Amino acid sequence: MTLRHAVLAALLDGECSGYELAKEFDARVANFWYARPQQLYTELSGLERDGLVTGRQVVQEMRPNKRLFTVTEAGIGELQRFAAATVRPSFLRDDLLVKVQAVDRLPAAPVIAQLTERARIADGRTEIFGRVLERLRGDLDEATFLVRSTRIGPYLTCLRGLTFERETRAWCDRIAAVLRSRETAARPVT
Repeated sequence: MTLRHAVLAALLDGECSGYELAKEFDARVANFWYARPQQLYTELSGLERDGLVTGRQVVQEMRPNKRLFTVTEAGIGELQRFAAATVRPSFLRDDLLVKVQAVDRLPAAPVIAQLTERARIADGRTEIFGRVLERLRGDLDEATFLVRSTRIGPYLTCLRGLTFERETRAWCDRIAAVLRSRETAARPVT
């Protein structure tokens, strides 16, 4: 996947500005694709140049003017080609996992502290995903929403984000507990 496809997918809900897109990425897309706001603005320019989105200038009083972007039919076609392409297996790059991998030869305390911090962050993100899911569902229960809603893609990706953050929290808690118990026990034989 490229940032191009993630931006096009995020714009499917309708017209939005680069600022709104950055907020959308932070709230719902960052669980599967991270981009800095400047990258998003650069990508929007490229998408517009390539005819995959259209932009229009909105003049505002007492505020800077803004550009609103919408996916074009060509953009939808690009997403259709992307959706039909073979998916490569995902992989994980995580500095914390490298530290855990090497913890046998490192002081455990800083790794434990980072696991604790990652668990705290996962808790916060779990709450955010829960609120987003509730907002997307509205008054419907999940089963009804999943059957009747006209657009479920953002909901489904938020479900993945929620599951990921819950799993992250559980893993961090478990690994921190293992490392703490090893610190208090006699050094194991290798």
